[in-house]
Amino acid sequence: MNKTEAISQGGQVSFRTLLYFFVPLGVSASLVTISHVIINSTLARAPEPAIVIASYSVAMSLFGLLERCAVILRQTCSTLVRDKISYKLMKNATFYVLSAIFLISLILAYSPLGKGFFSVLLGVSDRMLEPTIEAYRVLMFVTIFSGIRCLYQGVIISNLKTKWLTIGMVIRLIVMAFLAWLLLKNDWVNHGYIGAYIFLSGMAIEALVSVLEGRLIVRELPQKKEKHRVVQQSQIFRFYSPLMVASLIAVSVTPTINAVLGWSTKAEIAIASYAVALSVVHLLNSIASYIHQIVINFYQQDQRSVIRFTVLMSLIPSLMLMFIAYSPVGVWVFQHIIGVSGELLDHSILALRFFVLFTLCFPWIDFANGILMIRNETKVMSFSQTGNVIVAVAALFILIFVFPSGGGSIGALAQSIGFLAELIILLLFLNATSKKTKRFKFLKGFSRRKKAHASQ
Repeated sequence: MNKTEAISQGGQVSFRTLLYFFVPLGVSASLVTISHVIINSTLARAPEPAIVIASYSVAMSLFGLLERCAVILRQTCSTLVRDKISYKLMKNATFYVLSAIFLISLILAYSPLGKGFFSVLLGVSDRMLEPTIEAYRVLMFVTIFSGIRCLYQGVIISNLKTKWLTIGMVIRLIVMAFLAWLLLKNDWVNHGYIGAYIFLSGMAIEALVSVLEGRLIVRELPQKKEKHRVVQQSQIFRFYSPLMVASLIAVSVTPTINAVLGWSTKAEIAIASYAVALSVVHLLNSIASYIHQIVINFYQQDQRSVIRFTVLMSLIPSLMLMFIAYSPVGVWVFQHIIGVSGELLDHSILALRFFVLFTLCFPWIDFANGILMIRNETKVMSFSQTGNVIVAVAALFILIFVFPSGGGSIGALAQSIGFLAELIILLLFLNATSKKTKRFKFLKGFSRRKKAHASQ
């Protein structure tokens, strides 16, 4: 099914078409977060789970900061690549981005600068410093495979063959689950870098599947698509750079939260409970994390159908979170699937409850960002993300001062407030630009009517 076939007569897009496109994306995103749940549940069975999870979590916060630069290659590719010329430009951009990321990773992993970054900026204690750095030395290779994966997934998505994302993720999960079982069986889970090796193996497998399918699609692309204006390397980076800045701003929240939680009472419990709760939230939110792709591929053809579809999908994460956080099912899930117990269990469930606002805002932020992408107004995302970070950090410092024993729930509430601020900024901008566009169209139409009257 290509994009022309997906759109029915009259320019309308059927609910079934949106569902067939979106479900594989949502499933694959859910499976991504399940992979993190697998890792956290594996590390939770270590002799000292709080320390092991905390060291892996802090290393992941830096990994996430740099990996975002690779992940947004997916959106860039799915929006801009339509022929072999634009694909080649995108491939070159991917090489430049991944080379820069790997160089920065090497410096942080093997120089005194890295130790200073973890100990001073992220507040890692002397006891956790070496385990955290050792975990990051493995995670930095994951970024490379993630970037390669995202390049070809962008091609796959723009050609509506989204089932291959699900296939790649299923294979990735099988490999990770088997490796986790093997490590637990042999009692080798005693360090944060064990989780990093599980993650690396899964990402390498998913990248391989994406490359194999993506290259087949690239062979079928036209050499030069008519009316497609991406013909220069600078056009790729003009679209990519604002996304990168926005993403770096956004992911700075998690390292900041981890650093501030390090000042709280029982810091290791606070960091670990926040990490466990956040992994569950990401699992639930992942269902709606590809809303922007629905907007990119279908919004210009049928706005009403896309909005209705978004309304439906946006409710699912919040309803599921409330069911888990406020029912005995949630306790069972945390105990028997994730593997946490005692004080860590109590703090994880409490943190999860404070993420409800987060799940309500997230789908609509993704929707608004999709509109910005098709309008090529990605610079606005930097402002909205900056607002998110400023509000979240301000809330974080206030909460840690007022409730120093609040644990991971402090980070959850602060992050949720930040997302609400980001959504408000995006809605204000879109409302303002919508009024400006309508005013422009009115004036343009009035000018045409005036000219027509004068000619008569």
